[in-house]
Amino acid sequence: MSTPTTPAQRPRWEVADVIGLHGEAFLARHGAALTSAQRRALRDLAACRTATLGGHLERCGDCGHERPAYNSCRNRHCPKCQALTRARWLQREASLLLPVDYYHVVFTLPAEVAALALANPRRIYNLLFDASARALREVAAERRFLGAEPGWVAVLHTWGQDLHHHPHLHCVVTGGGLACDAQGRRLEPPCWRACRPGFFLPVRLLSRAFRGHFLSGLRQAFAGGRLALAGGLAAPAAFAAWLAALAVKDWVVYAKPPFGGPAAVLGYLARYTHRVAISNGRLLEVSDRGVRFTYKDYADHGRQKVRALSGEEFLRRFLQHVLPRGLVKVRHYGLLANRRREADLAACRRLLAAGPPASVGATAAVEPAARPTCPRCGSDRLLRLPGVLPPAGSAAAAVAAEAAGGPATAIAAPNSS
Repeated sequence: MSTPTTPAQRPRWEVADVIGLHGEAFLARHGAALTSAQRRALRDLAACRTATLGGHLERCGDCGHERPAYNSCRNRHCPKCQALTRARWLQREASLLLPVDYYHVVFTLPAEVAALALANPRRIYNLLFDASARALREVAAERRFLGAEPGWVAVLHTWGQDLHHHPHLHCVVTGGGLACDAQGRRLEPPCWRACRPGFFLPVRLLSRAFRGHFLSGLRQAFAGGRLALAGGLAAPAAFAAWLAALAVKDWVVYAKPPFGGPAAVLGYLARYTHRVAISNGRLLEVSDRGVRFTYKDYADHGRQKVRALSGEEFLRRFLQHVLPRGLVKVRHYGLLANRRREADLAACRRLLAAGPPASVGATAAVEPAARPTCPRCGSDRLLRLPGVLPPAGSAAAAVAAEAAGGPATAIAAPNSS
């Protein structure tokens, strides 16, 4: 018999509770303006791990307690569906790490462009990835700085701590790369070039290159009629003046000190790659009056504060961060690009005299998804019973309920996460 443990504490409140209390009123006022992805997110998050999605019965192997275990919605914006996905992704990512320093570089869109992204999310976010990648390659290829092509993982975040719209890209970059010329062509034979200790690339040049590539992409999109613009910006002269103002503004790019090694990189990625706009654990209160949640105010030295919003405003802010269907939010570039990653990493390990991926020793930093436990005794020995619980309201659920002599909603219960 396994030793009973204290049952894991579930958050008292969930985003699903906000949708349940305020979703109907929100849809009545704003439903016509929502995208299909936003509508689906509301529907999925409300149904996640409830009888609506069906499931199966579990029995505790220690105390015999039985409970329904309902299916997850698997929506990438759901706070309850990321742990297992993150753990599996990190296990794969551990095999790509090299025994070198890694740097954290952040590219942030100015507020003016962030506003444009709300009406053109797919185009602006793809351009954010593209412009940052071009900037990194361009500056890294200069021999006076590095003269090499590094490898990096780029992760899109669109939110600030209080759920305001704040699109930015987190890049985790190798502190060196395979030598190349100023045009980015690899040198033969392959050679590893490392960054200067504690210094990656000059952020001022990265900022200028990023700004230049992004504005160039905006001009092309405007010329091709591929931007949805409101008000006076739709006129060519007004758009040109708007771009000119952005061209003289400093764009925020910053690089943090290097990570402590591959294990620290994985620990960082574990916190950032599969995050959603807000976790359930930050919700303090959900009621008819609105929502209260905690946030860090980085403008005030990262102090923990509490923000109160109406239910309607909370859902409006949350849905700003629902990405268009099919938009990839985590991408690999340079040495980590999918098309030649295996060969490039093998060459790097040979030049660095490193062992196979497993010797990186970073997989210990990957925390597995929390195992479900029995709500009565805390044991994690949960046995899946034969059969399934069909989704509530389905024909199968009605047949099963009739056979059992009870209503179709008899299996409904609070979320069993």
